[in-house]
Amino acid sequence: MRKEEDFLAWYNDIVEKAGLTDKRYPVKGMNVWTPYGWKAMLLADTITRGLCEARGYKEVNFPLLIPETEFKKEADHIKGFGGEVYWVTHGGENKLEVRLLLRPTSETAMYPMFALWVRSHADLPLKVFQIVNTFRYETKMTRAFMRVREIHFFEGHTAQKDFEAAEAQVREDMEIFAALARELALPYLVNRRPDWDKFAGAFYSLGADTITPTGRTLQVATIHHYRENFSRPYNITYEDADGSRKHVHQTTYGMSERLMGAIVAIHGDDKGLVMPPAIAPVQVVVIPIQTKDSKEEPLEAARQIVAELKGDGLRAEADLRDMRPGAKYFDHELRGVPLRVEVGPRDLKEGTVVIVPRDTGGKNTHKRARLKEAVREEFEFLRERMLSKARQIIEDAVRLAHTVGEVKAHEGVSLIGWCGEEPCGKKVEEGADTHVLGTHEAGALPEGMPLPRECIVCGRPSPKPALAAKTY
Repeated sequence: MRKEEDFLAWYNDIVEKAGLTDKRYPVKGMNVWTPYGWKAMLLADTITRGLCEARGYKEVNFPLLIPETEFKKEADHIKGFGGEVYWVTHGGENKLEVRLLLRPTSETAMYPMFALWVRSHADLPLKVFQIVNTFRYETKMTRAFMRVREIHFFEGHTAQKDFEAAEAQVREDMEIFAALARELALPYLVNRRPDWDKFAGAFYSLGADTITPTGRTLQVATIHHYRENFSRPYNITYEDADGSRKHVHQTTYGMSERLMGAIVAIHGDDKGLVMPPAIAPVQVVVIPIQTKDSKEEPLEAARQIVAELKGDGLRAEADLRDMRPGAKYFDHELRGVPLRVEVGPRDLKEGTVVIVPRDTGGKNTHKRARLKEAVREEFEFLRERMLSKARQIIEDAVRLAHTVGEVKAHEGVSLIGWCGEEPCGKKVEEGADTHVLGTHEAGALPEGMPLPRECIVCGRPSPKPALAAKTY
């Protein structure tokens, strides 16, 4: 299956054949994480955990079930999620007096506890995160990682003393995501969502959108500023230094397994996955090249190389199966292993190894004595090539549009002028059968592209450029 001919068929085929997930579980949209995919996701979680803890976040783990009484305290929140939740109505044979729901996200689970934890200005900022499963009754067609009903989810929640402190937290969360995205070689654009598309209960929402080779966007992270919208109904207050009581201002930062979907969609090719070294379950596979006159020496050399690389903290394995090298190459290319190291009789004689990057397939000969250094250099070259190729997708996909008709005609992402008013935004969405992603806040637009100054609907000034696109 060729990626450029039928992207969705290619995508579905790759995630299964490469062993990332198994969709055959008997509840639609609740897929099984198989060992290879789960390892990759856990490695991404580890990077996220380290970045957050370095900025003062602390990890927690809240219960899965939320009482309906707590869920209903924030009116906009229940309006936004009410139709998407799974309800628990019975405990055994007994009907529950208060219904419970499986968390769609954890504001309504956490904030009753925040009201107990926060007492004084000395308790602020409060910054916690958890990595858990959330549940949403997705009514659209499900697709592995991109749109599922049981979601592997990171959520960071903070309580801040005032609006300015919460704004600073939003900027910090953007920096945390930028560091993660660099490791995953994922370029993105940050857009401030229109009010009709912001998170339920938020003052405003920022979405980090990647662009897939089809021109459609995929939201991979969100950051929300809540102001006092949750602290008032949940009575989260603190005593300030002057003795007055004030409500905290709050933020959240969320990501899901869509990160894995973006990696497949953006980096993969007709041979299979191309995994960023940072989250590849196997970073280096060593292939012994045997001949009829030299069978054991390459095997032993492969074992030694793996031991050396593992000793340097790398995830390496030797493929010692009794099969032709070409068949082994096929398997590891399908799984996206970043580097393949080949060692044969000639390499043993000359004191060299051959390193083959997954993306280019070119054979680079290195001295055996500096193998560890060479591998790390090749990782960095590979990541930079992946990032450059992914940035080209943005360059190719984003086009300036002067009319709603031009937005409709373009298969990719349209850069538009928008006054910010909902009627004009809705006319763009309805007239072009697209989504207004919001005003552009961060992320590199195509170099040299002029910025629109007037709304494409009403002609009034456009304070910031906006983006419109079809989404996954």
